Amino acid sequence: MNVSSQVAEQAVHWLLEMQQGALTPRQQAAWQQWLNAHSEHQRAWEQIQQVNQRLRGMPSPLAHAALNAPTLRSRRQALKLLLILGAGSAAVWSLRQQHILPPLSADYRSPVGQRRTVQLADGSQLKLNTGSAVDVHIDGQQRLIRLLEGEILLTAHAGDTPLRVLTGQGLLSSQAARLNVRQFNDHTQLAVLAGQVEVTPNNYGGLPLNVAAGHQMNFTRKGWDTPRPTDANSGAWADGMLVAAHMRLEDFLSELGRYRRGQLHCDPQVANLLLSGSYPLDDSERILDLLEVSLPVKVRRFTRYWVTVQARA
Repeated sequence: MNVSSQVAEQAVHWLLEMQQGALTPRQQAAWQQWLNAHSEHQRAWEQIQQVNQRLRGMPSPLAHAALNAPTLRSRRQALKLLLILGAGSAAVWSLRQQHILPPLSADYRSPVGQRRTVQLADGSQLKLNTGSAVDVHIDGQQRLIRLLEGEILLTAHAGDTPLRVLTGQGLLSSQAARLNVRQFNDHTQLAVLAGQVEVTPNNYGGLPLNVAAGHQMNFTRKGWDTPRPTDANSGAWADGMLVAAHMRLEDFLSELGRYRRGQLHCDPQVANLLLSGSYPLDDSERILDLLEVSLPVKVRRFTRYWVTVQARA
């Protein structure tokens, strides 16, 4: 049984209060008084606790939302919607499909600088790169993964229905394949490492594009570019590596910056320097030190979260 909007707001208020720290004795007494005042309050509190448990992959809704949701109001509204709907998985999926809910309550999430591996119910394997989030919907009728943000490496097992990946620009479909998918603001990047994948942009009325193993391409809501051979860095992150093959320093630092909190800047004077090599992603500070050895650059650390790579004096 769902709860009223007013009671849902109250329950969310108390949840957020508790997640910011221990309640004072006066707050504890006020919460207990609210809880005991009506059976609907008790039902709402039980449901918001269930909602909280469903938000996997993070220490708490507030802890994640503090980094991703633009305002406290949006965090509060997302939790309130979940509570009013009874946290039903079908309702939550529908809200995310309509972009009403933010990735606050993603089924699986990996924080910045970390990677995560998930075994799916159909036997497929899903790996999430740094700062990534997905929803997974697998049942007797469909196998669907929605990439909310970031990048995934999917090893799809054959099944009764195709395994599909939905991004902001379109739909990918495969039976048994290994594919790397990265979500950008205005396009999706696909690299097929094994098998083959069909690509259907959201606003494209023609036949899907079939992308074979060993090829990668970008697509928008309206179409795609020409598939090309996969580059050395395609999927390397799943093995904890950043691979550069004559990569511009500015582009390299942009990639490395995905695995660090804070700002990593490149001075325009050194942006076009080229580098090659394989670098372990779990130690970005070591990678920055290696740049000073291999290139005529100086890494200037104003703070741990504000780093600039500039020309060596």
